[in-house]
Amino acid sequence: MVVVSGDEQLPVGQARRGDADAWDVLFKRYQLPLYTYVFELLRDEQLSLDVAQETFVSAARHIGGLRADGKFGSWLFGIAHQKCLQRWRKKRFEEVAIEDADWDLVDSADDPSEWLIQREKEDAFMKALEQLAPAHRSTVALHFIEEFSLEEIAAITETPLGTVKSRLHYARKMLKRILEDA
Repeated sequence: MVVVSGDEQLPVGQARRGDADAWDVLFKRYQLPLYTYVFELLRDEQLSLDVAQETFVSAARHIGGLRADGKFGSWLFGIAHQKCLQRWRKKRFEEVAIEDADWDLVDSADDPSEWLIQREKEDAFMKALEQLAPAHRSTVALHFIEEFSLEEIAAITETPLGTVKSRLHYARKMLKRILEDA
């Protein structure tokens, strides 16, 4: 049985050796953050589920190529990012109808009016995020929603660090302008 400690020592090495329990731990740890990231890019619930599943299948096939176990998360998100790019190349996702995400970020014990205000702010932010170009939207989602460092984003997107910084800078400016106009 695989046990994950408080400092989150993930069983990547065990997964590499084919341990099903280790893969179960990794799947449980990353399934929701990965799905959320993919959904932020694709804005399609079923397609996001498919891409997340494809990502885990690909990770299981290619885990032997992962050199640093501690980089499993950014490596996994990099696979998902590439799969999203492949989808974008096949279809123009900017033209697809965008569904509302069900964000429950506020504790249900909070005052209902506070929850509604928070929900409105989240909706406004998500609508503004949807207006960004895919590269900017991806950078913002990885940095602010998934909390990856700029260096990790560069690795995930296979983009130079300076480009990631530039995208984040311009995305912030565009988001600010969009939110001010709204």
